[in-house]
Amino acid sequence: MDFDNEMTSYSPGDIVYVFYRNPHTQDVANIQEAAVVNNPENPNELAIFLYETYYPLTNEIAVYSSEEEAKAAYDYYFESM
Repeated sequence: MDFDNEMTSYSPGDIVYVFYRNPHTQDVANIQEAAVVNNPENPNELAIFLYETYYPLTNEIAVYSSEEEAKAAYDYYFESM
């Protein structure tokens, strides 16, 4: 299955969906809703705001524009294990 996860054109205020690993149980991942915001450390860059923390929006983060797309990717990557 091919999930196109190239950085789409996101804007501050967009809602996206990401995989979030529980910091206490690394083998547990969930789909979480997050907001795209201006990075407070570099206002010219975008960040993901999730659980009161800013994460730079880079190609290293699996970001999905819909919950359905995130669920399909989650099922593919985690349910097939």
